[in-house]
Amino acid sequence: MALKFAANLSMLYPDRPFLDRFAAARVAGFDAVEFLFPYEFGYTAIRQRLEESELKLMLFNISPGDYGAGDRGVLSHPHRRDDFRRTFDEALTYAEHLRSPRLHVMVGNRLPEMTYEAQFDTVLENLGWAAPLAATAGITLVVEPLNATDQPRYLIHSTAEGMAIVQAMNHPHVRLQYDVYHAQMTEGNLITTIRQCLPLIAHIQISDVPGRHEPGTGEINYPAVFAALEQVGYPGYIGLEYHPSGETDQTLAWLPFDRRRSL
Repeated sequence: MALKFAANLSMLYPDRPFLDRFAAARVAGFDAVEFLFPYEFGYTAIRQRLEESELKLMLFNISPGDYGAGDRGVLSHPHRRDDFRRTFDEALTYAEHLRSPRLHVMVGNRLPEMTYEAQFDTVLENLGWAAPLAATAGITLVVEPLNATDQPRYLIHSTAEGMAIVQAMNHPHVRLQYDVYHAQMTEGNLITTIRQCLPLIAHIQISDVPGRHEPGTGEINYPAVFAALEQVGYPGYIGLEYHPSGETDQTLAWLPFDRRRSL
């Protein structure tokens, strides 16, 4: 099975304004994109750029809250249920207007005054409210573990912790987002983990270690990872969520032009 790739427009083409990156991705050969937070731009402007460049949106993130103050989502915060519902409603509106099939619901940070179990239960409670709404809209919610070096306060760091949420929910519209960079930073054992978790993985993102640059700049054996994904028939998209080590188009040399389209 041929793998499908999506350019992450929050990371790639950092020398250009965000709304100009859509056309750049199309010229580079992509027909699918993802990004982090669209809210400052409005869904009307983004939808226009998607349509002009004939691009499909595969994924974006729910608002994390006050990112500058340290927020990384509020899904797990027992005292911020109203904030979660408000940001989820906003994200769902964007997803419907932008026709995104997936939404990354950021879990949030550990609260020192709360037990892990209490926060885990809050995650399930909030997802239990959100998942039926997402299902009605045809959208899959994904949760993603973040490594403890870059995000030491985040609630979930390991694939096992992310899988525990997905398995406890047991809902077809709640799945795992597997970021190869975060997984390598946390635990390694990438190919075995991918094989074991594949039925519950809805989206994959890639970058290399160290530096979070493009594949081929670090220690991860990406040819082996891609071969494994092809062998197991991974049907989803692979987001290029990396910081280019140089000019973006030059750093795409690892991915042949004719493999950048998903058709």
